[in-house]
Amino acid sequence: VQLQASGGGLVQSGGSLRLSCAASGRTFSDYVMGWFRQAPGKEREFVATINRNGGSTAYADSVKGRFTISRDNTKNAVYLQMNSLKPEDAAVYYCAADRRSFSWATYAGRQTYSYWGQGTQVTVSS
Repeated sequence: VQLQASGGGLVQSGGSLRLSCAASGRTFSDYVMGWFRQAPGKEREFVATINRNGGSTAYADSVKGRFTISRDNTKNAVYLQMNSLKPEDAAVYYCAADRRSFSWATYAGRQTYSYWGQGTQVTVSS
């Protein structure tokens, strides 16, 4: 599967952005999808994940209550709605996908995902 992330940009602290990730090449609904982010000098970290039918989601504690992951299997896309953005949310955001089945907690690990998009930059000004 090929992944293309978009929607990043510059936003003021407290603002909102919606990231999109378009998938192509395979049956999208076969994949668990995730969002990760990487700030300069830091490791890539988990943000959110969503199961194949969109019925289950999980979030990093740092974004819980502010970010929402969703997917539309008819459009082969996953989204990340980011509200109440903070300067510490600034990073390159990556979408990721995997077809394999693991325990749900495993999907918070970046090593779980076989496919990655190219990333989209999110900048938050204070």
